Amino acid sequence: MKIATYNVNGVNGRLPVLLRWLAEQRPDIVCLQELKSPDEKFPEKALLDAGYQAVWHGQKSWNGVAILYRAGQPAEIRRGLPGDPDDLHSRYIEAVIEDILIVCLYLPNGNPYPGPKFDYKLEWFKRLKVHAKKLLAQNVPVILAGDFNVMPTELDVYKPERWINDALFRIEIRDAYKQLVNQGWTDSLRKLYPEQVIYTFWDYFRNAYARNAGLRIDHLLLSPQVSKRLLSAGVDRHVRGWEKTSDHAPVWIQLTDI
Repeated sequence: MKIATYNVNGVNGRLPVLLRWLAEQRPDIVCLQELKSPDEKFPEKALLDAGYQAVWHGQKSWNGVAILYRAGQPAEIRRGLPGDPDDLHSRYIEAVIEDILIVCLYLPNGNPYPGPKFDYKLEWFKRLKVHAKKLLAQNVPVILAGDFNVMPTELDVYKPERWINDALFRIEIRDAYKQLVNQGWTDSLRKLYPEQVIYTFWDYFRNAYARNAGLRIDHLLLSPQVSKRLLSAGVDRHVRGWEKTSDHAPVWIQLTDI
């Protein structure tokens, strides 16, 4: 089973790129972030024609998450991260697929630091840690997939000294990510490639993609039941080089069958 996460950066504007990648790689499950589309404008028919059924949590112009499945309809369990009923951002959705609980999330960017957006990011991370711990306690296979907007270590960012006060690299944010992983989650790419420079995002400016001046901010975190099934993982880096593409590349894992 191949499971991918992809910040598509506008699901309708980037639809040709998304459909091209789906046809090329044929992942079984896909978590999308930054739909930038209200629910009623999500491209359900185009994805059905491509062979994927979906659940989604949209929002006009901003945010938005979706889970696609190539072999049936995902069974939605939850939309919205618990802990703050006043938080109206569309950043979180859960669905069960083949006995795996798939969590698709889009963590806040948090810039500029300091400020209310950074504070919101910290609070969102706290809520995520509380809920993720409860998911682990259920002792079922779980995958946390998405754009975490965190570079966990200096290995995950080009020229880290330039990012010290950025909300994606502030020590508070890296500590929060570490605390989350230490609950018992496995960072899939780092399990297989502990020392390798791997990026998942390249800015549109300053020729970042060509220079490989990137960031690793898209992650698939695995519960113990899933981690033991991990066969391979990677980044479809070439997709970032396509015309009118997202500034992120798809990230994927391959699992053994049960």
